[in-house]
Amino acid sequence: MTKSTMEQNQTTEKQAWYALTVLFAINTMNFFDRQIAASVGKPIIDEFKLTDSDFGNMAMAFTLIYAAVGVPLGRWADRGNRTRILSIGVAAWSLFTAAGAAAWNYASLFVARMFVGVGEASCSPAGNSLIGDLYPANKRARATAIFMLGLPIGITLSNAFGGVIAKNYGWRMTLLIAAVPGLILAGLAFFIKEPKRGATEAVKIEQQNHKGWEPYRRVLSIPTMWWIILSGALHNFNAYAVNSFMPLYLGRYHGLDVADAGYVSALVLGAVGVVGLLGGGLAADWVRRKSANGRMLLSAWALLISTPCIYLALERPKGSLTSFMILMGIGWMLIYVYYVAVYPVVQDVVEPGLRGTAMALYFFAMYLLGGAFGAKILGNLSDHFAKQAMMDAGATTMAESFRAIGLHSAFYVAPVVSLLLAAVLFAGARTVAKDMEKLQQWLRSVAKS
Repeated sequence: MTKSTMEQNQTTEKQAWYALTVLFAINTMNFFDRQIAASVGKPIIDEFKLTDSDFGNMAMAFTLIYAAVGVPLGRWADRGNRTRILSIGVAAWSLFTAAGAAAWNYASLFVARMFVGVGEASCSPAGNSLIGDLYPANKRARATAIFMLGLPIGITLSNAFGGVIAKNYGWRMTLLIAAVPGLILAGLAFFIKEPKRGATEAVKIEQQNHKGWEPYRRVLSIPTMWWIILSGALHNFNAYAVNSFMPLYLGRYHGLDVADAGYVSALVLGAVGVVGLLGGGLAADWVRRKSANGRMLLSAWALLISTPCIYLALERPKGSLTSFMILMGIGWMLIYVYYVAVYPVVQDVVEPGLRGTAMALYFFAMYLLGGAFGAKILGNLSDHFAKQAMMDAGATTMAESFRAIGLHSAFYVAPVVSLLLAAVLFAGARTVAKDMEKLQQWLRSVAKS
């Protein structure tokens, strides 16, 4: 290897690390701003006199708009400058996070949160597409793990600080402070050098020109993508249901105030994800070298083991906080393995020029069918069971104790969905090897033509 080639490789590696660092920070703020409404849910519900269903509706609207605009943004990511798309998106969602602080009623906050969803929809398609062109196949799970560390760290910081700031300065100040880091990151994203599409593939190909509906047909013709899309819907159902209501659950059922509920949520839903993602990323790359379907099998077993942990956590009686935290923390840590095991599989079965589109379709189903209705359904179930508890007690007024019973009963939907998700991932493990081989054959044929 010549000196100039070595210097070029070092420069490329530095650019990749800079890009990954900024992508990680952007993804951290993505989930920080997304979770911030849940971390201050109690004061919002109290001020605007909302039901759990009302609060779930706001989360549903966020995810519906996220899903709707994600598909065109995914196509834009496959054809446009991905670093500019990220910059615009980060700036937009940060400004609308701040706008939520000026809400004068439920409807105005509702609208502001919807536009946060518009900006955040730019993050995953562009970010995952960039990673696919910055890192080769045998390193993508680790790179994806670092990118996805933004999820648990963002949730951890949002829960840990959101409740504390809200307790001392009010929930409006919490939203204003949350907007500042994103505006800084919007500027840093401009300094990411846009990589050539397919740059890290073993077989070099020219950019393919896909038109009309062809990109979507090509992605959906891959059997594994259907299993991945279905798994995303089930996974996000749980993620949004649990993240949206965990601080409220801890407050009502275990008697914590808004700050302490935020700290515990930060630990069991956020901090554990660092271990799950880093350990899962290393394991996912290792099993990929051993077997073509290793990543899918790893995620399936992780979800299967997490299911009884979550169930047993919910079985703990009121006040048994330590055992609840241990069981829920282990269960949620294993759920994080899903991201670093399944996301790289999209890169393994989809051609480079369609990966933004594939992620957009995945996220469309993930949020439209899963995330949008996870919080909504759990909120409706909570209200239903709370009303039932009130009627069983012969009361005519809804008390906090009845709302605690309702939310606790509603949470049992999570282990049921988790078990279904594991089954879907086992099914996907049966098709992925064949689809990976099809992609390699296609890449070789295009390279020769």
